[in-house]
Amino acid sequence: MYGAIAGDIIGSVYEGSPVKRKDFKLFHPLMTFTDDTVLTIATAYALLTDRNYGKAYYRFARLYPNAGYGGKFRKWFLSQDPEPYNSFGNGSAMRVSPVARFSRDPEVVIKEAEKTALPTHNHPEGIKGAQAVAVCVRLALNNSSKGEIREFIKKRFDYNLDRTLDEIRPLYTFDATCQGSVPEAITSFLESRDYESAVRNAVSLGGDSDTQACIAGAIAEAFYGVNDEIKKMVRKVLPSDLMEILDIFYKFYA
Repeated sequence: MYGAIAGDIIGSVYEGSPVKRKDFKLFHPLMTFTDDTVLTIATAYALLTDRNYGKAYYRFARLYPNAGYGGKFRKWFLSQDPEPYNSFGNGSAMRVSPVARFSRDPEVVIKEAEKTALPTHNHPEGIKGAQAVAVCVRLALNNSSKGEIREFIKKRFDYNLDRTLDEIRPLYTFDATCQGSVPEAITSFLESRDYESAVRNAVSLGGDSDTQACIAGAIAEAFYGVNDEIKKMVRKVLPSDLMEILDIFYKFYA
């Protein structure tokens, strides 16, 4: 989760001010955590408690109501009787990474990822985005190679992972759908050489930078690990209640 959260924090500055290069300032003074972090922590909390993901998302969004949620999700958590709204936005993909530690079996992870999407993102593409990200992280934790991860995702989810970032970047713009952002985030990891380069790749696309860096960062952490400087930054930015859940999650799922 450090990888996902750090990606969100680093990318937060560039969501409204997109960059098309990789040499941006990694730790910007204006960086902050966003809804990606809040709901990733909520997923972890659900896994540590009753696995009621909808209840956790509702609770944590209300605790942090100004974290930058999309309009439909905001309406959902402000409702007294929230119902799924058939979304295929990448909100389902940004929050799912903790589920990868639920089981070593990729198929179990895929099934659990669906459960995280259903309270809000019950459109097939919303479910698919969550499943693809979760199983990427699981496969990386299982020491699968990048080639094996690429082929699994292509065959199972029919995502196009054959384009290079240099081919994607020139015409790519903000796209908050799963189908328009998750494959690009996975490609950002596949073309990386370490955690930092995965996040820089994702931000350099100039799209939904915090979410795509969150996704790429989650996979990159599982594949490479995250250094102490990145962890220290996360601990500095996160409020104590969210940090406490993060610490408990790592201890429990170690």
